[in-house]
Amino acid sequence: MKCLVFAYSQLGHDCLRYLVEHTSYTVTAVVTHDDHPTEYIWFDSVKNYAKAHHVPVFTPLTLNDPVIQAQLAVIDADVILSFYYRHMIPESVLAMQRLGAYNMHGSLLPKYRGRCPVNWAIIHGESETGVTLHHMVKAADAGDIVDQASTVIMANDTAGTVTKRLNALAVDVLARNIDLIAEKKAPRYCQKADEATYFGGRKPVDGAIDWSWSAQQIHNLIRALQPSPQYPSAFGVLNDTFYTFWKSERVDCECVDDILTNEQLPEAMPGVLIKAREPGVFYVSCGENGQEIIVVYAIST
Repeated sequence: MKCLVFAYSQLGHDCLRYLVEHTSYTVTAVVTHDDHPTEYIWFDSVKNYAKAHHVPVFTPLTLNDPVIQAQLAVIDADVILSFYYRHMIPESVLAMQRLGAYNMHGSLLPKYRGRCPVNWAIIHGESETGVTLHHMVKAADAGDIVDQASTVIMANDTAGTVTKRLNALAVDVLARNIDLIAEKKAPRYCQKADEATYFGGRKPVDGAIDWSWSAQQIHNLIRALQPSPQYPSAFGVLNDTFYTFWKSERVDCECVDDILTNEQLPEAMPGVLIKAREPGVFYVSCGENGQEIIVVYAIST
């Protein structure tokens, strides 16, 4: 089997490496992205790996260009495999290979279709997520499921720790299904459309904290955007000072009386910096009436 691979990010790199180093299948070409000059690149380069293994590389700005579609049409490949490629692949390209097209998505479909699935899952307080290998169709992440693997999202997991586990799970799912794809035996489990959820990309402004949220909601947002070099950090204002937050801790209800005096509790309001535990580590009131406490680790900017 000859594979045309669309890939980016660490998951894309690791799945490509598995195909090249651990299977007998041929990667005839790789379609990826040039790194954006303003983006912090925390992952291994798909482009560099492909070039090091003498695989032709394409980095088109769009796949809707007739020129790039003509170039892809003449590539000798049997199947399309997509691993965290950031652009939608047009139907005209998906239809080029006789064994079809398959995508690895970073959620347990049909939940969290779309962009940034790990971040959204943590923000919404999910206790589980995973990866899904599915048949590709016109609509994003809507094709029949081939296989899935899951991982628990622990109370203090961050986007970074969850992503690292998903990368390993993706390679496992690919490994146990690549032969089935080659033999035209890949399973097809229809997604339940009524259970589907879809979320779009996130912008830096989406990291704004509303201190009237519960401590759990604020904690979820901060850890969903950690580590900060990888994702735009959560941010907010305390005592008229703008901060970004790279870590947070829930405070047990039993400890609140040790932090706030009895006089402070009735007067508490959301977003009040109660006290500093140490430089850059603050106890902040939150919740609808300011009756909860969260510990935030801050960087003044």
